[in-house]
Amino acid sequence: MPPGTPNTAARMIWGMDMMKRLFVAALLLAGTSAAAQQAAPAASAPPRPVWTVDTLPKPAPLTAETNKQPNRYQTDLGFFKLPPGRTMGSTSAVGVDSRGHIWIADRCGANNCATSSLDPIMEFDAQGNFIKAFGGGLTVFPHGFYIDAKDNIWLTDARAANGKGATVMKFSPDGKLLMTLGKPGVQGKGTDVFTEPNAVIVAKNGDIFVSDGHEADRGVARILKYDANGKFLMQWGQPGKGPNDLEVPHALALDSKGLLYVGDRWNNRVQVYTQQGKLLKSWYQFGRPSGLFIDGNDILYSADSESRRPVGYGYNPGWQRGIRIGSVKDGKVTAFIPDTEPNPDGGATSNAEGITVDKNGVIYGAQVKERLVARHVPVK
Repeated sequence: MPPGTPNTAARMIWGMDMMKRLFVAALLLAGTSAAAQQAAPAASAPPRPVWTVDTLPKPAPLTAETNKQPNRYQTDLGFFKLPPGRTMGSTSAVGVDSRGHIWIADRCGANNCATSSLDPIMEFDAQGNFIKAFGGGLTVFPHGFYIDAKDNIWLTDARAANGKGATVMKFSPDGKLLMTLGKPGVQGKGTDVFTEPNAVIVAKNGDIFVSDGHEADRGVARILKYDANGKFLMQWGQPGKGPNDLEVPHALALDSKGLLYVGDRWNNRVQVYTQQGKLLKSWYQFGRPSGLFIDGNDILYSADSESRRPVGYGYNPGWQRGIRIGSVKDGKVTAFIPDTEPNPDGGATSNAEGITVDKNGVIYGAQVKERLVARHVPVK
């Protein structure tokens, strides 16, 4: 109470006034806190649990050939020429169109686009020269990439923040947004929303497949199927480490027969399905797959960016990171481009995560940690 307040009645009035003020202030503070929680970016995943040998999937079985296949490629780390003032951010998204142009979606010169206005989707010609970019302000965490038969660009956005993200977007080659699957900024387990969409691919008949669930042990690991207009058709997959389970379905590819290959990364394997979700086989010989690509000759390219010896994230002892190459006809790995990271056990990722191959057999690997796209040219 201010000094000099004259009597008891005045003291009571002043006390009641102060209580009202404190009550209003508390309401305002609570409202501000709730609003802040609602608007808080969800771009960063929650803390990961502490895993043990008992809770982790078993490592992929080793053979005499593991990590021993020949490397028949020469690597160029400086092929792409960015415009002045632009630097490449982390990227797991790369594709090649029908003209041989290479498309890359980076994370806005950093590892996140949530607060950036930079255009993340970039086009380069066959010589690595920058042509154009688009998509600024639409994404949070550009992740999976696919270029369809009409050269449309498909991009998954694996996180949500600031009213955007957790979507699959289809762009025309000139940057027009043609379709959005999911609800921007909304995460969920329904058939009209995603939690963390990892990858997208389009079948010959136009059906769209999306893999959902980027973090292990969070209760989401599924494949969703839509028709060419985005109408939901079906879904399959349950989280776990059993023979029929998925955990972090990180990559998708289709072979010439229309079989769907899923990079079941957390389980250190490739799961092969029909387009109706029937599991046909499980392959462990292609490492811990972060990225998959199948070319016109049914050659499978698998990018392992995470295998590590320590118990915990990436546990797959004995397997070296790198790109494994082999035919889907017999499943035999015939070539291997090893990761050059000197201490892979010291970090969660290195080397290629996203991967694509052009008509000449040149491999492009999008690297998150190194913030570049490597070009691997076959040695004749």
